[in-house]
Amino acid sequence: MKTYQLTEEEYKSILAFKRDLHMYPELSRKEVRTTAKIRAFLETLPDFRILPLETETGTGVAAQICGEEKGLEIMLRADIDALPQTEEYESPWKSQVPGVMHACGHDFHTASLLGAALLLQRAKKDGLLRNTVDLVFQPAEEGTTGAGVLIKAGLFDLIHPDYCFGIHNWPSVQTGRIACHQGPLMSGKRNFEIRIHGAGGHGSMPHLNIDPIVCAAAVIQSLQTVVSRNTDPLDSVILTVNRIEGGSPMNLVADQVTMLASVRSLSDPALDRAIERVGAIVEKTAEAYECRGEILWNDRIPAVWNSPQMTALAKKCAAAAGCQVVDAPPSLASEDFSRYRAFVPSFLYWVGSTAAGDRPQELHKPLFHTDDAALRHAAELYAASALLSTTDISAGV
Repeated sequence: MKTYQLTEEEYKSILAFKRDLHMYPELSRKEVRTTAKIRAFLETLPDFRILPLETETGTGVAAQICGEEKGLEIMLRADIDALPQTEEYESPWKSQVPGVMHACGHDFHTASLLGAALLLQRAKKDGLLRNTVDLVFQPAEEGTTGAGVLIKAGLFDLIHPDYCFGIHNWPSVQTGRIACHQGPLMSGKRNFEIRIHGAGGHGSMPHLNIDPIVCAAAVIQSLQTVVSRNTDPLDSVILTVNRIEGGSPMNLVADQVTMLASVRSLSDPALDRAIERVGAIVEKTAEAYECRGEILWNDRIPAVWNSPQMTALAKKCAAAAGCQVVDAPPSLASEDFSRYRAFVPSFLYWVGSTAAGDRPQELHKPLFHTDDAALRHAAELYAASALLSTTDISAGV
C-alpha cells in the first residue's frame, strides 16, 4: 500500500497552524477559537464532511472522509485543550494568553492530525483511499473528561470505527522514533474530593469546637499508608492530595475543610484496593476526631492498554510511515483516550518530540516545547494508520 509524505507546502501549513494554536491556547471546555480554526481548515478539504456532533460547550470536532471501497472504518483522535500554566520557553510564538499554555503538546497533536487530513485528501484524489476515516478532535483531555463528553454527545452513533489510533508526543523519546508499547501504557485514575465536616467557633475555646483542620492533617498522613502498606509494592500506585482549603483569617475555627486528591495505578486490582482503603481511612479517621468525612468520587478513568494484536498492527503502521519503532516504559500519567477502548479496539502511540542532542522538557513544565520536525512524523504516522487496506489490517492483526 502506498504511503504519503507531507510536501514542504503542507508541512509549512500545519506548522503555521500549530504555532497559531500555541500563541492562543484555550483551557478545557473553552476551546471555542480552536474548534473554529479546526473546522475552517477542514472546510477547505472538499472530501471531508464535518459531522453534526453537538457537545454541551460547542467545542470539539468530528469529520469523516470516505474511501473508494467499503473497507474498514478507522478513527484517528487528537486532543485540543491547554493548561492553566505560564509559559517560560521563549519563542516568537510564545503564548499570548496570560496563565495559559500548551504545556502538553495538544497543539502538536491537533496540527499533526490536520496534516494527516491533507495526506488522506491526496490519497482520495489518487483513488487509493479504501477505508472510511474519522478524524476526532477531542476537547477537555486535561481534566480527563473530554472523551466522556464526546461519547455522551453521541460520537459512536455518528461513527462506527473498527479501529482507533491516537498519539501523544513524548519528550523522553527522540524525534523520528515511535514508541509502540504492548500492555498498560498509561495509568487508570480516579479523582476525588474529601470534605471534613467539623463544628467551628472561637479559637480560644477549643473544647467547644470540633476542628476539621486537625482532622484533615491526620487524614492526609493516614492516606500515605495506602501506598506503603495496602498495595503490592510491585504494583505501582500513586495517591496525591493536590489541594486543601479551610480555615479563616481571624481566630475562628472553620466548620469544613475540603481537599482534592487523586489515586492512580497501571493495575486494576491495585486501583480497586486503593479506592477501597481511601474510603475506609477517610471515614474512620474523621470519626476518631469526632468529625464527619465525606468523599465525592469522580468518574474512574481506565488505564490505556495496548493489546498484542493492536501493538502488532501499530508497529506495522509506524514502520510504513518511515519511523523507527522503539519501546518505552509505561507512565503513571493518565489519558482519557482509554475510554474509547470500550467501543473500539484502540492503540496509543508515543511520538518522539525532542531533537537529537536536546534536553527533554517534560510535559506540564513551563519550559515544555516540541520539536517542529516531529510534526512530519506524527502526521505521516496518523495517515499510515488509516491508509492500510482491509487486507493489510487483517494480516497485521
